[in-house]
Amino acid sequence: MFVIILGILAVLVLMAIGIYNKYVKLKNLNEEGWSGIEVYLQKRLDLIPNLVNTVKGYATHEKETLENVVRLRSQMMSIDTKDIDNIEKIQKIENEMTKTLRSIMMLQENYPDLKANENFLSLQSQLSQIETEIQSSRKYYNGTARDRNTFVETFPNNIIGGFLGFKKAEFFNASEGAERAPEVKF
Repeated sequence: MFVIILGILAVLVLMAIGIYNKYVKLKNLNEEGWSGIEVYLQKRLDLIPNLVNTVKGYATHEKETLENVVRLRSQMMSIDTKDIDNIEKIQKIENEMTKTLRSIMMLQENYPDLKANENFLSLQSQLSQIETEIQSSRKYYNGTARDRNTFVETFPNNIIGGFLGFKKAEFFNASEGAERAPEVKF
């Protein structure tokens, strides 16, 4: 009888170790996904000063839009983007930044000289590429968050995870309307 109880306990311990190790793997993949987003957000932040300076010379009465981009950049730089727990703050600023940058990109339609400026066209191309990379990173991160959350919420993982402090991951979602370009009025 003692051997059976010992065998059952051994199986439960091995099962708990397996569940813990799987959680660690999923957590690390999720954090790796976040790191990818952080890299591309930083790339975009580094590109903004050049973009603002290029546009500034052509669109002098767009001061408010340009100041908004600079303000959002400063806010984003003041947050520890490496800390995945700051996802809500980062997501809010990132969504505003995306909308504002889209409105700057649309300025070219009202400024033919800007449209022909090689520096602006190069920055626009780089920004477009970075936005695509951010979207890809967001999809990867959200996929790892989904896998982690499914694992944490399923039985028996939810019981063992409750004892071991497993946490769900937050999704990194675009705000409502972020997929549409903003309307630019003059």
